[in-house]
Amino acid sequence: MARPLIAIVGRPNVGKSTLFNRIVGRRAAIVEDRPGVTRDRNYAEAEWSGRVFDVVDTGGFEPHAEDEVRAGMRRQAQVAVEEAGAIVFVVDAVEGITSADEEVASFLRRSGVPVVVAANKVDSAKRLLESGALAEAHALGFEVLPISAEHGRGVGELLDHVLAQVRAPRGEAERAAEEDGVVRVAIIGRPNVGKSTLVNRLLGEERMVASELPGTTRDSIDARLRYRGRTYVLTDTAGIRRKKSIALAVERYSVVRAIRSIERSDVVVLLVDATEPMVAQDQRLASLAAEKGRGVVIAVNKWDQVRAERGADERLRARVRESLPMLWHVPVILLSALEGKRVFPVLEAAESADRDDPYFTSEEEKRKAVRAAF
Repeated sequence: MARPLIAIVGRPNVGKSTLFNRIVGRRAAIVEDRPGVTRDRNYAEAEWSGRVFDVVDTGGFEPHAEDEVRAGMRRQAQVAVEEAGAIVFVVDAVEGITSADEEVASFLRRSGVPVVVAANKVDSAKRLLESGALAEAHALGFEVLPISAEHGRGVGELLDHVLAQVRAPRGEAERAAEEDGVVRVAIIGRPNVGKSTLVNRLLGEERMVASELPGTTRDSIDARLRYRGRTYVLTDTAGIRRKKSIALAVERYSVVRAIRSIERSDVVVLLVDATEPMVAQDQRLASLAAEKGRGVVIAVNKWDQVRAERGADERLRARVRESLPMLWHVPVILLSALEGKRVFPVLEAAESADRDDPYFTSEEEKRKAVRAAF
């Protein structure tokens, strides 16, 4: 049976990702004191008192957000609520209950899912006594527990209460495959080449916030799917830029997370843009994937925008081979993530790349090929 799923929901910057990391026991989500850092649904496995469950971190829930990215974050939170067996509704005990909190509470009441309010940032007994937010939070109509996600205070009691109420999650497929049969696929590429759109198309749902704004994906997000009897875990990574282009600390950490995702993957899908020439950064990513000794698939996205040209397929493949000689041996898939055309051959190629790599017999041969390419 599927594990219970607990969703962490709340308006921006109340400490959801800090609580998520505290529950999971590692830094699985980027944390920064700035609204909007978490944008997608981020799932991880956790354990408390011998009970294993899944927890999902969501972006800040803003009921009336109109801009594209924030509206997408709201949809992500809504989907997480629909899937969940219980909800932790995080509020800021220092700031107090806002109109946005009240609107989120109204939405959660309509969901019918068990809810526990975590009044966060209660870092001391004095802070607890001084805070009037607990009384305000009780007016939301849910059980309220004071916590400090940063310091871990009250988190164990919170989990006790939430797990006592959790119901069987909705919409969760049973995980039929054993973990050793899972193919872990990291999808990498420069910003705005369509990584999140590709993952969403493969999943058949809007799991990742996808837009035309570079840098929309800030974290490395795992998503599981079943295809032709095989289980895949797809990791949508933040777009990797050249170092001098990385200005924000949160983006620097996103790049580190993307590189770690490559290291824990079985296969790397390097996504490039059919409408743009290859650049040095594409070559660096290809070199990184090859040096890590992973199976590699090259996916050329936005093929729909050039396919009408005579001989377009052959020219695209030739351009890839010429620009990325260190990956001369790997399959090249031409696709349109936006239209959903030729996307599933990516999984088929990944499965083959995971099964065996006939071109090199050792890691040293792979490294030699990379060095020779430069």
